[in-house]
Amino acid sequence: MTALLDVKDLKVAYGKIEAVKGISFTVDAGQVVTLIGTNGAGKTTTLRTISGLLRPLAGSISFAGVPLGSIPAHEIVALGLAHSPEGRRVFPRLTVEENLRLGAFLREDVDGIDRDVARAYALFPVLEERRAQAAGTLSGGEQQMLAMGRALMSRPKLLMLDEPSMGLSPIMMQKIMATIVELKALGTTILLVEQNARAALSLADRGYVMETGRIVLSGSGAELLHDESVRKAYLGED
Repeated sequence: MTALLDVKDLKVAYGKIEAVKGISFTVDAGQVVTLIGTNGAGKTTTLRTISGLLRPLAGSISFAGVPLGSIPAHEIVALGLAHSPEGRRVFPRLTVEENLRLGAFLREDVDGIDRDVARAYALFPVLEERRAQAAGTLSGGEQQMLAMGRALMSRPKLLMLDEPSMGLSPIMMQKIMATIVELKALGTTILLVEQNARAALSLADRGYVMETGRIVLSGSGAELLHDESVRKAYLGED
């Protein structure tokens, strides 16, 4: 079976500094795949390159069989790949509903967009309560829900989530992770970057450990959860 996302020998640099040093991994349809590692490992850079915000120095990325090398970011979205970025990046002066509808900026099916707004509200009921509220006045957790809901508005084949639990309270983090489990049950394919390695590996079908721009370990989520080196380095166990 051909992978939905296939990354081969990817290298990415900022000037003379090579941030990603020849990594390869795949994401199959219906899977949750996670990249874990410390700050500076190259995880966010990898997602930004897949979504077309950065250009690779070398290597290849293909999505649903289409090479992404020179395709601009908005066309990558149109192919079915959505990115919920680190730091949420909501439009603070626009309302919750306006933010959601911006996620469907490439679509023209008005009825379908309305249905997907309703679906986002069903997934995140607090957003419906605040639908006319400026997004910048939401809590961090609510903004994360909005960022995820906005990304889903493009009806992606693959949803990339970058640090969805960053800066959130334990209760809100649990809500976000429960939503990812729910999306997985609905058949959504997810590529997850997450500092909370235990939470990420607990729900992932497959995981990759990144260190200084390289993948140093891979396996199923369960295998990595029980790997001694992962437990010591990322799960805080001796």
